[in-house]
Amino acid sequence: MARLFIAEKPSLGRAIVAALPKPHKNNEGYIQAANGDTVTWCIGHLLEQAEPDAYDEKYKTWRLDDLPIIPSEWQLKPRKSAAKQLSVVKKLLRQFDDIIHAGDPDREGQLLVDEVFSHAKLPATKKQKIQRLLINDLNVSAVKKALSALRSNLDFVPLSVSALARSRADWLYGMNMSRAYTLLGKQAGYQGVLSVGRVQTPVLGLVVRRDREIEAFIPNPFYQLDAVIPYQGNDILARWQPSESCEPWQDEEGRVLSRKLVENVAKRIEGQPATVAESERKNSKQAPPLPYSLSTLQIDAAKRFNMSAADVLSCCQSLYEKHKVITYPRSDSRYLPNGHFKEAGSVTAAISKTASSLGEAVKSANLSLRSKAWNDAKVEAHHAIIPTGKSSSALSSYEQNVYELIARQYLMQFYPAAEYAEAKLRFDIAGGQFIAKGKQLIVHGWRALLSRDKAAQKDDIESQVPPLEKGTVLTCLRGDIKDCMTEPPRHFTEATLLQAMTGIGRFVQDASLKKILRETDGLGTEATRAGILDLLFKRSLLSREGKQIRATASGCGLIDALPEKAAYPDMTAQWERQLHDMAEKKGSYQPFMTALESELLALMGSVRQGPVPESLRSLPQSPSPFRKKKGRSFSSKKKGYQKKSASK
Repeated sequence: MARLFIAEKPSLGRAIVAALPKPHKNNEGYIQAANGDTVTWCIGHLLEQAEPDAYDEKYKTWRLDDLPIIPSEWQLKPRKSAAKQLSVVKKLLRQFDDIIHAGDPDREGQLLVDEVFSHAKLPATKKQKIQRLLINDLNVSAVKKALSALRSNLDFVPLSVSALARSRADWLYGMNMSRAYTLLGKQAGYQGVLSVGRVQTPVLGLVVRRDREIEAFIPNPFYQLDAVIPYQGNDILARWQPSESCEPWQDEEGRVLSRKLVENVAKRIEGQPATVAESERKNSKQAPPLPYSLSTLQIDAAKRFNMSAADVLSCCQSLYEKHKVITYPRSDSRYLPNGHFKEAGSVTAAISKTASSLGEAVKSANLSLRSKAWNDAKVEAHHAIIPTGKSSSALSSYEQNVYELIARQYLMQFYPAAEYAEAKLRFDIAGGQFIAKGKQLIVHGWRALLSRDKAAQKDDIESQVPPLEKGTVLTCLRGDIKDCMTEPPRHFTEATLLQAMTGIGRFVQDASLKKILRETDGLGTEATRAGILDLLFKRSLLSREGKQIRATASGCGLIDALPEKAAYPDMTAQWERQLHDMAEKKGSYQPFMTALESELLALMGSVRQGPVPESLRSLPQSPSPFRKKKGRSFSSKKKGYQKKSASK
């Protein structure tokens, strides 16, 4: 009996068809195999949460008295841009009895297709029979293997429930909090939208707190001491390591704050014997960095080309959909399926044609080398972003830049490790400990692909830290004192803010929640981070000053007006713990949602009864206009894109 496969996206649909009997017949929105099996697809989410006025016309007007808005029966509506494909899928669902769910093997991928089944009002008998296809490698052999291991879709109901809870909770929290604080802002004379979300607001909080830390920073002097030890015409510089008795004169980072103390040590060591108490020499290896996930690509593109996260995502979508020269870009993985290893020849050939600047790098690559990137056990819903076997000569300058970053990172997997010579000498001088260290790149390996390799040191490690035997006695000529000043933390840039979002655990107040955020995607997902940052700029809650990202007066005022927990990532970690438990059948949907609804009732009650926060009264009347960075050829123009992100 012919089967209907519903993939999450067209690329996955094509991969499934490639594993089915030929010839294939292409139709509008679906492809039919020779045996009658048919493959159709979603285009991401075909459905989205309905707006509040879909539940009641009165919600078209924003009023505090109507909050919180809590639907008794949730509604989904077709996304305008996907309505045509939704019609195709629904029509096919009526025609087939054997249906196979081929969404991505993660929480969102499960819900994305399941919600189409519900929207199409599939009979219970059909729903019971639906099977689940799990694919994380688009190679034909891997797809065929997955086709032979179908499971019941009922096994994945908890995963779908977890995603549903996340989606509805984000809507409830974002919709109600954004309306409440925008209305408070209007009462204070502010005419802009003060959007609030589970993800966007902690990100804003990060920037506000960093800006204030810099503003309040008072520089303090501290001092370093190097023992100058002559040896064979060169000076060895060994840094003083203060003992425990010096702690009263050190800050929490171990910096010495008393110049008098340092001067005293300098006098004590002058002309004194310097005995080698420890001598260590070793070679170390540094493996090539893994291929890119979307976030790591966005971070490097921001550093290298000053591109925004949204610009990079738009470039990637074009490289993937239009030019077909890279794999699926919205990936959070940095690993590759073992099956991809044998494609290295065709991929590197395509790199040579698409990026002539990497021609020599391709020639020098050793395609028999297998880096740690190839690891089936670490590939889940998607694999790392790499070039495909297709080439193109029609890339824009921005597309070319992004493609070359991806291609270079892929080529590194076929280069040997970089090797360093490391040396360390510990001297005992007048009872004090002094350490000289040196590190020198001796084999470039994969670092040869870096055009500006800061690791390629010109200094000779032999003169910095000569090979001395333990017990060798030299003489300390003098102590050199360095006058230093503590520096404030740096303002966030696009790159460092993305790094903070992916490594958000270190900014969490509750230590017990740090582990949860380390194990999840951090704040936001690969697919949403660019949109979240874009939204904060467009709402004029963040602004760009050169490469720096700063909070605006509106952003600072909003953070001050909100309950403290709204401005920290702890809530996201608490949600993630409960959502993970739901997916593992250790938690339930209803208690999670009931607790959130109760919290919103209390929050909206305090908003209505309390005075307008003072921080909102001091806001400018209107937000400053959003200014896109000059020279960018890409921007997110998908309908509903900001609306979807705003709920977070």
